[in-house]
Amino acid sequence: MKYLKEFESIFSKREFFSARDVWFFLKSRGSSKGYVSVFLGHLVKHHKIVQMSRGIYSFLAQIDSVEKIIFPSYHALQDALSLHGLWQQQTIPVIITPRRVRSGFREVGGTRVLVRRINRKMFFGHEHLLHSDFWVEVSDLEKTLIDFAYFNEPLDKEVLLKLKRKLDRKKLGGYLKQTSKRFQEKFGKRFGELEL
Repeated sequence: MKYLKEFESIFSKREFFSARDVWFFLKSRGSSKGYVSVFLGHLVKHHKIVQMSRGIYSFLAQIDSVEKIIFPSYHALQDALSLHGLWQQQTIPVIITPRRVRSGFREVGGTRVLVRRINRKMFFGHEHLLHSDFWVEVSDLEKTLIDFAYFNEPLDKEVLLKLKRKLDRKKLGGYLKQTSKRFQEKFGKRFGELEL
């Protein structure tokens, strides 16, 4: 197939790429716009690349940093607890984004992912964490607790005790000041025993 070797040498170094990236690559070599779907379709059909989500592809069979595909976003809730070493049960990636995307389960690069939307004002409190040789964006412990209240998710008492021991209460208090009075009341009813 035309341009295949050059394409592989450039794009195989990337964790993932978009159909738009491929269009710019092919356009610079004189191809028509219609050739993009033929080119990508051929590569997917012959298992050279994997379609991760709509318009996103990779040479890797699986991407650990799913939050880079749904950008901006971060790993949250039970997934964040697991990445921080506080949750021992197996969990699927839970991705939080302020983007107007469909919430719910979806398949991203062969991995089942739960995508949840959050108000843009509540999109804070995440950090980079090294996981399986990839840097992933994950809610810090304080924001993880806030997210459990925000999404009305149940939290195991044992895990809550572990989390309480590791929380930076000053940081948590600062985060809560960024939220609405209504949410602060909701958080207080749920986790009011925390001294800030």
